[in-house]
Amino acid sequence: MSSPRTQTYAQRAAKNPNAAARALLEVIERKKSNLCVSVDVTKRDEFLNIIDTVGPYVCLIKTHVDIIEDFDLSVIEYLKELSAKHDFLIFEDRKFADIGNTVALQYSGGVHKIASWSHITNAHPVPGPSIITGLASVGKPLGRGLLLLAEMSTKGSLATGAYTEEAVRMARAHRDFVFGFIAQRRMDGVGATDTDDVADEDFLILTPGVGLDSRGDAMGQQYRTPKEVVTESGCDVIIVGRGIYGKGGSVDVQAVQAQAERYRKEGWAAYLERIGQAPS
Repeated sequence: MSSPRTQTYAQRAAKNPNAAARALLEVIERKKSNLCVSVDVTKRDEFLNIIDTVGPYVCLIKTHVDIIEDFDLSVIEYLKELSAKHDFLIFEDRKFADIGNTVALQYSGGVHKIASWSHITNAHPVPGPSIITGLASVGKPLGRGLLLLAEMSTKGSLATGAYTEEAVRMARAHRDFVFGFIAQRRMDGVGATDTDDVADEDFLILTPGVGLDSRGDAMGQQYRTPKEVVTESGCDVIIVGRGIYGKGGSVDVQAVQAQAERYRKEGWAAYLERIGQAPS
């Protein structure tokens, strides 16, 4: 049986048990884009303008709505409209990290009501399996999906070794809700024992720290190219932020569109090389 590394996104969508994962894989195949843009800006209008500009080129938009200084609920309504207009999913990068009861309240309520609009969210595995069951109690009935942070792209990250292996084991025990990882490489079979059934294991890997023009920044971020991430490491979705829209401010639509298409094209070419298909 072929591995997820050599299967098409469409083939993997057909057999994935998680609704959010299937939807993401189908969008990737439909748009020929494995690009996720991380929109980390603090002003409402800039946030929405960037999303509207890059929307045609992405499979996924990653948000941090808690950093928007002039946030109100209309932001979410416009975000949902843009998701439908441009055919992308929404990933609120909340990085939950608390006990089950608390994260269930954070996910469902508060100002942002994340579960009501975000197809995908993520969590640190530090609190143990209760964080998954807490989030699943809210997200599973809504068809949402969860990513665990198995690895990070910052220099000196502690998410390595046994920590990463335990994150994968936690996900393996909750495949109906956890469909993948924020990581730097494929996680299939990681931390498995002889009694684990990993023959059909297919966790999606979403990878930050992707850049074509820089190898790092002053805050410890480390960048790799789409080829390094997708072809060589077998990851599925490249996450790019400032490499597409710069340091923020006014949105130069043509420049941002050009960068988004550049990353979309590079990410897709890396995927085609990985599965052994020639570019069409």
